[in-house]
Amino acid sequence: MAARMEWGRRFYTWHLTFGGQEDVHRFAGQYRAALDGVGGLDPIPDQWLHLTMQGIDFVDEVEQADVDAIVEAARSRLAAVPAFDVTLFAPVIDPEAVLVPVKPDGPVCAVRDAIRAAIGDVLPDVPEDAAGFRPHVSVAYSRGDGPVAPLAGALEAVDVAPAVARIESAELIVLHRDNRMYEWQPYARVPLG
Repeated sequence: MAARMEWGRRFYTWHLTFGGQEDVHRFAGQYRAALDGVGGLDPIPDQWLHLTMQGIDFVDEVEQADVDAIVEAARSRLAAVPAFDVTLFAPVIDPEAVLVPVKPDGPVCAVRDAIRAAIGDVLPDVPEDAAGFRPHVSVAYSRGDGPVAPLAGALEAVDVAPAVARIESAELIVLHRDNRMYEWQPYARVPLG
């Protein structure tokens, strides 16, 4: 996310969310249990599991009509992107979170490209860099610097089967991080083709 989240501010962004995705919840729950007792982490509850796609801007810095126009442009563009499955594999340790890569990443990137094009249909500049996007789902956020060995040991000690998620829509949400993790209110759900 290009903009740094500030307490009390709300941000429009696109995510893939995992409500009702029991296999993803099972997978995340097993890793949360494995990480229980490892200090310095905020585990992410099932309701806040997400795959970050593309931000727009802070709510107070973008016109409501532009947001609605982006949603309509996204409806048209995402209708050309078929629904697909992704698989979540073993997490990796990042300075900010415990991340779970998703594969294949091509369909996820196609959704992001369509969303970026929809934003470009409405706004003069598309925020955030198109390059460097790494599709992933976080299972825990880091609260600071600490030794990696206990975290790596906890992840290596558990054998969790990969999870499969069905992606049938992208969600525009109003995001905040007032409670040490990303939480949101839904704004629009746009189905894939």
